[in-house]
Amino acid sequence: MQPPHVVTAAQATALGAGRGRRQGADWLHLAHDRWVQLPDAVDARERLALLAQGLPPDAAYSHLAAAHLLGAHVDLPARPTIALTPRRVLPQRAEVVTRTRSLAADDVVVVDGLRVTSGAQTFLDCAAAMSADELCAVGDALLRAGTLDPAELAARLTRAGRTRGVVRARAVAPHLDGRAMSRPESQVRWWLIDSDLPPVELQVPVRDARGEVVAHGDLGWEAWKVLGEYEGRHHAEADQFDSDIDRYSLMAADGWLVLRFANRHRNRRTVVDRCRRALVSRGWQPPPRPR
Repeated sequence: MQPPHVVTAAQATALGAGRGRRQGADWLHLAHDRWVQLPDAVDARERLALLAQGLPPDAAYSHLAAAHLLGAHVDLPARPTIALTPRRVLPQRAEVVTRTRSLAADDVVVVDGLRVTSGAQTFLDCAAAMSADELCAVGDALLRAGTLDPAELAARLTRAGRTRGVVRARAVAPHLDGRAMSRPESQVRWWLIDSDLPPVELQVPVRDARGEVVAHGDLGWEAWKVLGEYEGRHHAEADQFDSDIDRYSLMAADGWLVLRFANRHRNRRTVVDRCRRALVSRGWQPPPRPR
């Protein structure tokens, strides 16, 4: 759908839509002195397209808005953030959060006709406001969506200098993996990476007695035959439930210990503690604690 044209109150009145008529369901008060006539209801992305009509030409959606548009598992904020080239007087709009950025040409891309900060720039911007596990989830999702290139991210972080959040971004970036299938899975993996446990593996192959791969675990340790599985709500659906039972039976039959995590277990302490205990039960020895 082509976004409706944004008009001021005076322009709407000139078109025959005075103040009273604009209270009807076919008009939307988008922002201060910004109105649109709606042939159909607009979704969140269409609202961003409408907002863009009133923004300066160098504006680019950034931070969470950019992450959402680029394919990450984040909700669009009520007030999206935009990046503007630094200037003496910064235009302020009540409906957006404005940030100044000196962006290179490669730091901005176009998504569905909208100017958006690139995957690498978005990752760096999000690093200033997110915990490491949330940032890992965003980076994994952007990799999986094909909107983040590892080489471009490395180059962007190299020239980031002392930008706010760059330390966290540089710590998380080497561990991003597009094979992670969900935000919670990425968070769980980061908690395990950022612990004293052995390096965790992703999409671990489960082999039968003949060496054939019969299933894959979300994450785990092949050497100790320990797997971790995160189960979202879709695992309660009948077909998925039956499929999971089959997978877990195959894993157990071949000697794998499977730890199953749900939303109630989404905290670092629980995940790391249970994985540590499972690994110890399979013969892993924790590193000695420093004295």
